[in-house]
Amino acid sequence: MKYAPRKVYIKENDGYVELPYTDFCCRRQADQSYMDKLFIPVQGCLLEVVREQYADFYKDKERWRYLKKLDTNHSLLALEGFTDSEGNVIDFVVDEAVDVAEIVVHAVMVDRLKTAVSLLSNGEQALINAIFFEELSEREVGLRLGITQSVVNKRKTKILAKLRKIMEV
Repeated sequence: MKYAPRKVYIKENDGYVELPYTDFCCRRQADQSYMDKLFIPVQGCLLEVVREQYADFYKDKERWRYLKKLDTNHSLLALEGFTDSEGNVIDFVVDEAVDVAEIVVHAVMVDRLKTAVSLLSNGEQALINAIFFEELSEREVGLRLGITQSVVNKRKTKILAKLRKIMEV
């Protein structure tokens, strides 16, 4: 340990006895059996443990030391270190996985829509083209066709319903 522990917990009579570190040092000098006891550091204190617990603790500690050395040698960054102001981990890794099924469904729907639009009258196609491809507002389309915006809206609604019906078949 880099510093003297605050307390030492020693097993005695199926329980732990708390000692100040100075008292533990005195006991260890007076009684050689204390030299054979095994301790692990826990929150600034020493805790007496059995050999298996001692071995597991230091095996785990050595593994973490080894992993940290690897991280340092390979300049790895822990993603847990990247958090926002509220402490939430920032998700900055983009998922580049391509969903083939979604692409296929989209392509099929586009083909069906093209077929459905080709079944509309020339006037209906012109209205859909102006609103959705030329990105004109209903008001602008109304001015172009010499009708009101509400009439354009009603026609658009009817045409979209007709397209839905054609595409369902």
